Amino acid sequence: MAFVIVGVLFIVMKVAELGPVAGWSWWLVLSPFPLAALWWWYADTSGLTKKREIDKMEQRKAERRRKNIVNLGMEDTRRPRQ
Repeated sequence: MAFVIVGVLFIVMKVAELGPVAGWSWWLVLSPFPLAALWWWYADTSGLTKKREIDKMEQRKAERRRKNIVNLGMEDTRRPRQ
């Protein structure tokens, strides 16, 4: 996502002729977009995206269980063992 944001900023700066980006070639200005595509390809093929999705789902599941236990009045009010 950072590559896309940087790419959009470079395009805006190029079109508005701001800073050093105004003198850059369009190839350099547009280079963050292929880098973003390569990152997304890597994240998908390596399983990084799926792992993050599973971790998020497990966290939601644990929070839902905790809320249900509290709502049922079954929470453990004892001090934890040491």
